[in-house]
Amino acid sequence: MWIIYALLATVFFGMRGILYQWTSQKKMNRNLFLFGVFFVGFLVSLSSVALLDQEWYGWADIAVGLALGFGSFAANAFLHKGFSVGKASIISILSGLTPLFVLIFAFLLWQETLTTLQLIGFFIIFGGLYIIRYSNEISIANLQGAQWGLLAALFFSFNDLLGKQSTLLEADTFATLTSMFGFGSFLFAMSWLANRKKIVEDENDTRPSWSGLKTFSCGLFIGLTNVAGMVAIISAFAIGNTGLVSAISGMNILIILLYSRIILKESFTRQEFLGLATAFIGVIVLRLSY
Repeated sequence: MWIIYALLATVFFGMRGILYQWTSQKKMNRNLFLFGVFFVGFLVSLSSVALLDQEWYGWADIAVGLALGFGSFAANAFLHKGFSVGKASIISILSGLTPLFVLIFAFLLWQETLTTLQLIGFFIIFGGLYIIRYSNEISIANLQGAQWGLLAALFFSFNDLLGKQSTLLEADTFATLTSMFGFGSFLFAMSWLANRKKIVEDENDTRPSWSGLKTFSCGLFIGLTNVAGMVAIISAFAIGNTGLVSAISGMNILIILLYSRIILKESFTRQEFLGLATAFIGVIVLRLSY
């Protein structure tokens, strides 16, 4: 059953990534948009707590939920920022490194060991990233959003580990998600309020500006994919292996890459294609290591 939950998380997070890429190209307030994404998650989770009679059993449950909220705030902000300045395919590959980081941190925190095949997958993936990193379009002086993709991966891995920790504490799923989405909503709302007066219009940007209502409403709609993905992945963590669940859910990059290739018609340089292919081989090796 955990495989089904993990695959559902893959689909929902893949849909979220596609919608993030699409909205990142619109002229909107990013913080207001993400406030909407998290606020609908808060409403859905809070309603579920009431309907399912769930509760918080201690400060540890609340602390994990708040930490998830901060991690999600950072990860979603970095991911959306990356899509706004970089190629969707590159950002997808980099943000899709979450399972790899989860394996590393699981070893450091819980002494979960890596097999020889996992180590091989690790070095193959980073070999591919090295090729991408020094391709014609991504240099030391021009990262083209690569740093945002990597930061998103780090914070998403932080969230995966916290999601697993919440199941070890036997915390109620929707109680945890209420704390997470509530705190995340608060952080994005504060960011929006603090920066809305600082936004300077770019005279060269001829795109029509989205109104605040349209931006927030779009966030509410896309947020449904986010909360569905979180419910699915926490359900998978409750009964499955941490690294394997993270690895399967991390396959959402395939959905985003398909979108970037078929719909956006993104072309790859020869060096980028080689790097992407190498990274995919590493991902396959990592999957085969379980």
